[in-house]
Amino acid sequence: MIEQGSKGAGAGAVEPLARSVLILAAVVAAFHLSTTGGYGIFRDELYYLACARRLDWGYVDHPPLVALMAWAVTHTLGTSLFALRLLPALSAGAAVLLAGATAREMGGGRFAQLLAGVAAALAPQYLGMMSIYSMNALDVVIWAALMLVFARILRTGDGRWWWAFGALAGIGLQNKLSVLMLGFGVAAGLAAARQWKLLLDRRLWCGAVLAAVIFLPHVIWQASNGWPTVEFVRNATQYKNVAFSPLGFFGQQVLMMNPVAAPLWLGGLGYVLFARRARPFRAVGAAYLAILLLMLTQSAKPYYLSPVYPALFAAGAAAVEGLKGIKGWAWARPVSLAAIGITGALFAPLAKPLLPVDQYAAYAGALGLRPASDERKEMGRLPQHFADMHGWRELAEAVAGVHNALPPGERERGCVFGQNYGQAGAIEFFGPPLGLPTAISGHNNYWLWGPGKCDGSIIIVIGGEREELGRSFEQVSEGGRYTCADCMPYEAEKILWVARGLRQPLAEVWPRVKHFD
Repeated sequence: MIEQGSKGAGAGAVEPLARSVLILAAVVAAFHLSTTGGYGIFRDELYYLACARRLDWGYVDHPPLVALMAWAVTHTLGTSLFALRLLPALSAGAAVLLAGATAREMGGGRFAQLLAGVAAALAPQYLGMMSIYSMNALDVVIWAALMLVFARILRTGDGRWWWAFGALAGIGLQNKLSVLMLGFGVAAGLAAARQWKLLLDRRLWCGAVLAAVIFLPHVIWQASNGWPTVEFVRNATQYKNVAFSPLGFFGQQVLMMNPVAAPLWLGGLGYVLFARRARPFRAVGAAYLAILLLMLTQSAKPYYLSPVYPALFAAGAAAVEGLKGIKGWAWARPVSLAAIGITGALFAPLAKPLLPVDQYAAYAGALGLRPASDERKEMGRLPQHFADMHGWRELAEAVAGVHNALPPGERERGCVFGQNYGQAGAIEFFGPPLGLPTAISGHNNYWLWGPGKCDGSIIIVIGGEREELGRSFEQVSEGGRYTCADCMPYEAEKILWVARGLRQPLAEVWPRVKHFD
């Protein structure tokens, strides 16, 4: 057990959080709030809003918290991009606070807290995540909070904090299932660091039970719906996600967290694993390695590991501050802050939609960067996280043109079928003022929601092939076309088909349109 009141990283008492970190967190949140418009609404935001209109204990590809929070936001603040992206902006500020607080927990003073906060504020992956509404922004905050509590337990030996850890983990699991990997890492880290007293503390297991109880409603939902997330993960891994080699996966970590900041978090990892002064926090470093290895075995997307880095930034900052007796320390402080700050600012337009599209393309081209994705998709001139912010309103308007051209009798019975949740979500979000009906789709939770009142007699189908549609409908004609210059290439040009006379009842056809990916 760590001795209370001892000097160094294991000290029992900590100073208040540095004022500079509080100011930085407020500035970061304000920056994100002032840039909420971006290029427009993001594909996944449309889907989460659709989920928010149909609250449940789970969805094919995510637990319920992201939909519940979207419901709360839209019912209090509306559906503007500012309202929708308020929580991610606040999450960006919270990540800075938690990184600074973890540095303080590891014995870092005001400089270490500020350095950890700056690194968390300007990591390219976080700049991108905090720009849109999704489960990922909150995931960073939850992981950072869990690692802060873990560091507190390691520093003080106070097992009562396992209750807080369990409650946070349960909430985190209702947001994103990857929190299970963090739980695995913490247990493995304690074992590797031989922290048997903490690992066998009954309060740890009580916290685990508390997390399981909070998570239980989603588990029940999964079981009641045939474990759809298992199928979703299997299909995404096999058919959609890019497979990274261990070296490629690690290289992505360096890029996502800012290459210039790599010495900070790598140094932090070495510090907690090997430095005598950081011995109480060995389990933090071992937990990171365990989670990394687990993700490699599961072919996880590289960004899944990104929420763990506030803890490593904190460890690295505490290590840097521990060098203050070395000659040249006075210069090292401003140089390290400036290096991370300047490079973070340079990378910001690549992660967050700050520049007009043409200027972005020129900027990325000048740096020799080509658009990329962690999914197996053809790329245009924009990376996927930017391309998926384009064209959704225009798609709904194009579909509305086809719908309004139908005879009145058909217009009343007409439905709109989207090939994916982005298309269907766009029709739902932008369609009501245009007179469009609710869209249907076979993609992910849209398939579970079913065809609703659509009887299949006349459906406007977004994309697809005439020959394939002709097997299911008596008549298929082209109703219009939709084009988008800066969307993902597979969304760039779509024929809007008018399909009449479904040959079988829609209820019999519906199982065949399902695709979870």
